[in-house]
Amino acid sequence: MANRLLDMRRIKQLYRMFGEGHSRRRISRELGISRNTVNKYIPLFQKSGLTVDDVSELGPDTLLLLLEGKGRADNGHGALFGYFPEVSKQFKRVGMTRYIMWERYKELHPDGVSYSRFCHLYRIWGRGQNPVMRFHHKAGDKLFVDYTGKKLSIVDQATGELIEVEVFIGVLGASGLTYVEACASQKREDFLRCMANALQFYGGVPMAIVTDNLKAAVTKSSRYEPLINESLLAFSDHYGTAILPTRTYKPRDKALVENAVKIIYTRVFAKLHDQVFHSLRSLNGAITGLVLAHNTARFQGRAYSRSELFESVEKQALAPLPAEPYQIRQYASGTVYKSSHIYLNKDKHHYSVPFKYIGKKVRVIYTRDVVEIYLRQRRIAVHQRDRKRYGYTTDPAHMPSTHRYVADWNPEKFLGWAGG
Repeated sequence: MANRLLDMRRIKQLYRMFGEGHSRRRISRELGISRNTVNKYIPLFQKSGLTVDDVSELGPDTLLLLLEGKGRADNGHGALFGYFPEVSKQFKRVGMTRYIMWERYKELHPDGVSYSRFCHLYRIWGRGQNPVMRFHHKAGDKLFVDYTGKKLSIVDQATGELIEVEVFIGVLGASGLTYVEACASQKREDFLRCMANALQFYGGVPMAIVTDNLKAAVTKSSRYEPLINESLLAFSDHYGTAILPTRTYKPRDKALVENAVKIIYTRVFAKLHDQVFHSLRSLNGAITGLVLAHNTARFQGRAYSRSELFESVEKQALAPLPAEPYQIRQYASGTVYKSSHIYLNKDKHHYSVPFKYIGKKVRVIYTRDVVEIYLRQRRIAVHQRDRKRYGYTTDPAHMPSTHRYVADWNPEKFLGWAGG
């Protein structure tokens, strides 16, 4: 048995018991392994230069490397494995390379390993980490967004009806800082509102936002060039970012957010299971507290949390937010009537257009406050939105001169003529 490699879990148990001060005889008896095997592995641990806590966090490949004698402290590898978490953190900075990190390592350890050996050991160390972290996301580069598969619910206080709600999640690539919000649906308006709220939460804008191929984002799915809907394009223009839909049936394109969803199920969904909420506001209040705890909890095997990594590495890499938050845009089509007005069916209201466009087909883009009218990508009219049913919003300059002349008729004008 002394020449056979033990299961890694048994080895970690052996080192844990040794660190707790148990005798080699007791370790042998409780783990069911020979004393010769215990005597073989304890010196390897002592020469590695690592603590019991360090070993408990190591992946199987890294631990195997140490036990084979390739990572002993006499070669400086023990210190190197302790340095790799900081290397992983710094590697997220824009412009950072392995060679620069190796140079920093050599400044601290002049007798340390060569650059090629450094890269080889770093790859081995990386294989032992969380598999979704194998991609090195640069700070400020991408925000991954999606909806969780499972839903939460609120209870209508008047009727007692149980109403299921969607849960939106956003994860920054470099720091993993997570944003979670419950919303009424996955419809376009709710999706864009959640994305705008996420950017406000982060206090900045990444270079790109990676979305799933959900209907609120993509008009037509494609493996190579999906067609993004107009509202999302307007959103990206407003914030100065790019929208990158993932490829269909390629879950690894969004592995980071997929893994975050699993964690949120444990750290948020499970803790809300027995609670009753009567509004989205109260539900989101509870979610905010639990997500804060998630973001401030330290990564397994790391000396920092998502929030700390965000503050030190990613926050300054985000582009600033625009002065005004995004207002959701809606789209409609219409024809300019002979009265020089178009009809917006949403509000059942009429808006004027320059009379020379009578009979033309136009595009109407409206937000909560403004109505814009376009002809072949050129804006020909803009009005403050008015929700008065069957009313008219008219710019006198849009009317023909004869119409303006008649429109000026009023009792005061006739009295003035009579008195003249």
